[in-house]
Amino acid sequence: MNALPPLLWLQAFESAARTLSFTAAGNELGVTQAAISQRIRLLEDRLGQKLFVRHARSLTLSPAGQAWLPSIHDAFARISEGTSEVFGMTSEQPVTLRTTPVIQQSWLAPRLIQLHHKHRHLSLRIVSAIWPDDFGPEGADIEIRYGRGEWSGVEMWPLGDEQLLPVCSPQIAKELTSPEALAGHTLLHAVGFGVGWPGWLQTAGVPHIEAQCHALTCDNQVMTLALASQSGGIALTHRRLLEQRDDLVAPFSVSVPSEERFWLVRPSRRIVSEDAETVWQWLIKAI
Repeated sequence: MNALPPLLWLQAFESAARTLSFTAAGNELGVTQAAISQRIRLLEDRLGQKLFVRHARSLTLSPAGQAWLPSIHDAFARISEGTSEVFGMTSEQPVTLRTTPVIQQSWLAPRLIQLHHKHRHLSLRIVSAIWPDDFGPEGADIEIRYGRGEWSGVEMWPLGDEQLLPVCSPQIAKELTSPEALAGHTLLHAVGFGVGWPGWLQTAGVPHIEAQCHALTCDNQVMTLALASQSGGIALTHRRLLEQRDDLVAPFSVSVPSEERFWLVRPSRRIVSEDAETVWQWLIKAI
C-alpha cells in the first residue's frame, strides 16, 4: 500500500477503538454516528480487513484492529509532540476543564476561586457535560467524571470514596423524625447512578416505604437538589456535594456507600502544558 488512508478515517478508527462506540466517537469528533460508521467502512475496504466486530448492542475490536491500535495511538502522540515542539504551547491557551454542572456548583467553584487567587495568570475554560457520552479526550485538558474508573487511554485520580444520603430543605427536615416518616413524601430520583433510593431504603431498614412515597425523576442531579432545596421533595446525593450548601440539610445519619465515585481524568497520551499541570496538581491537593 503506497498511500496512507485519509487522516479523517484514522481519527474515526482511533476514537471508535478507544470508546468502543461509533456514537461516542461521533460526539468526540463533532460528526454523526453514521459518518463514523461510513469512515470505518471505507477504512476497512482500503485495508482489506475488518477492524471491528459489530454486535447487536455493542462493538469490539477484531484481532487486526487490536494489533493496529497501538501504532495509531503512537502516531497521533508523535504528531502532537512534534506540533508542540515546533510551535510551542502558548500561555494564552486556556486550560479546559469539563465536568457536570452539579460538581461545578457544589465542589469545583470554591476550589477554582482559591486557585485563581493564587495563580492569577491562569486562563481557565469550564465546559459542562451531563451525559456519559459528553465526556472524552477531545477538547478538554482535565475532566471530573463519575463512575467506576473503567476508562482506557486516560490517567485517573480518585476524589475519594462516596457516600450517598438523603437531603431536603430545613422545613421538610422537621417532619422527618425517622426513615419511616418518609411515607407520603416525594422521593426525587436522578437517573444514571448505580446507587439510588432502593439501595438507601434497604440500608435504612425500610425498603417497604418506597411504595408509600411519591416519585419525581430528573435526568440530572442539579434539578433534584434544586427541587429539594425548595421543599419539592427529598433528594439522594453525595455527601461531598453538601460542603458549600446552606439550603439543604441531611435529616438522617444513615448513608449508603457507592462503588461509583468522582475522578480527576486527563488523557494519558498528550503533552501536558505547564498551566494544565498546575490545575491538575491543585485539584489533587484540594481533595
